Amino acid sequence: MDTSSGGILASRLGTTFTSILATGVILLGQIFLLCGDIWGNMRFMTLGLFIFGLGVSPLAVVQETIIVRFFKSHGLGVSMAFGLIAGKGASFIAARTTYPLTERYGPRTPFYVATFLAALSVVINLVYISLSKWLIDGAGAELEASDISEEAHRRSSISMTEAQALEKVAEKRKVHIRQITKLGDLFWAYMGLNVLCGMIWSPFTHLAANVIEKRFHMKEDDAANTASYLLAGPIILYPLCGFLVDFGKHRPIVIQLLLLSSSLTMFAYVWFALSPSWTKTPVPAIISFAIGHGFSPLLLVVLVPKIVPSKYISTALGAHKCMEQTGSTLFETLSGLLLDSKRPGEMANETTFQYLLNAFVSLNVLQCSTILLLACLQYRKDLATKESRSRRNSFRSFNSRSSSLRRRRSQSLNPETPLLRGSDHSRYLSSDPIDSVIPPRPHHKSRSEVRRGRFMAFLCVVLVVSAWVVFMLTAWYKLGQRNGKH
Repeated sequence: MDTSSGGILASRLGTTFTSILATGVILLGQIFLLCGDIWGNMRFMTLGLFIFGLGVSPLAVVQETIIVRFFKSHGLGVSMAFGLIAGKGASFIAARTTYPLTERYGPRTPFYVATFLAALSVVINLVYISLSKWLIDGAGAELEASDISEEAHRRSSISMTEAQALEKVAEKRKVHIRQITKLGDLFWAYMGLNVLCGMIWSPFTHLAANVIEKRFHMKEDDAANTASYLLAGPIILYPLCGFLVDFGKHRPIVIQLLLLSSSLTMFAYVWFALSPSWTKTPVPAIISFAIGHGFSPLLLVVLVPKIVPSKYISTALGAHKCMEQTGSTLFETLSGLLLDSKRPGEMANETTFQYLLNAFVSLNVLQCSTILLLACLQYRKDLATKESRSRRNSFRSFNSRSSSLRRRRSQSLNPETPLLRGSDHSRYLSSDPIDSVIPPRPHHKSRSEVRRGRFMAFLCVVLVVSAWVVFMLTAWYKLGQRNGKH
């Protein structure tokens, strides 16, 4: 849930304030963790990890929102790809250096280094905040509600009329949680896709070594080494995918790539589900999954600006991460229970793994069907948007001469100072293309679509709560088993 709350915070408070809040929370959690290690207090360390986790997921949403904000109109795919690669590269470096640091300088060194890096991120964030206005103006990035409110407060001492107008614009750009139900069928199909992607991507990467070892009778170290290649794709495929998305931004390239990804992962699951006496080796499935999963997480992010208005981007990104993690947690917990459904001391048998692989195949088919549904809904939305733009252009053409005449007459009779001059007017008072003078019809949802949105929102909440309940009950039961209570 912290990812969805991070998206709502970013939309309400702005990415600038939310980023410093998230990095501050991470630093606080890291300090608690370090102090707990120094004092030998496990509860203090646990509290530090909990606080640290509260900041990590919202920060990821804020980072993605900032990239979308600055690069939405040009180079979004490549920019997002390099942002995700930087995160994966940092994780890899951290994993590779933790043990050498411990061996050379002592077991507490990684905690000191992590705390220093967390403090450094706060300093860098403060530098970004000090330069944010200059960066936003230079890039021509869209202003957030918090930016407009700040400008309204600054102008209140000069002109109350301007300040009130700006406050109205800022209020329109703020996101209210109830408005999510009005985002339409396309958004909720996207949410369902995130749940299914979470179910078939992350759990399999964690279970693949066991599946390969059991199905192909490989040694444990050989199976683990083979399964490690599942995660080798993003470093090469993220930039390539980002380039393709930017190159084909006027075509449904994202949907096409999602279908390609789904087909490749489906081939991998079908290969694993077939009898090992036929397939002999897991290599084709490993290659297929590594390619299919290697670029697909990027697509779920760059798809967001295409399906929701600009002011909902941070909220949608938070919901995307929340539902993907919900699907992953839920299926991983249930698959763990399935593999553990045996007598004590027994190993999971072939039939159990077959059931698990059949479930992966079924979920992948459902995911592919959801992508096709998403494509149909996106086509309908694009068609309706084109019709709406055509109506607006006709309206503007019809009224251009009369409005020009009225403007000249008004200026000649009683010239007045405009509300905001030049670029300031378009910068602060103009809204999204979707919220322009004549709002396009596609964003006015029917009552039935709003009712479906409410039902889907309720269903998403139930899924999130179910994932938490199943995970906590399973953890409590397993810990009780270890302590001999069950």
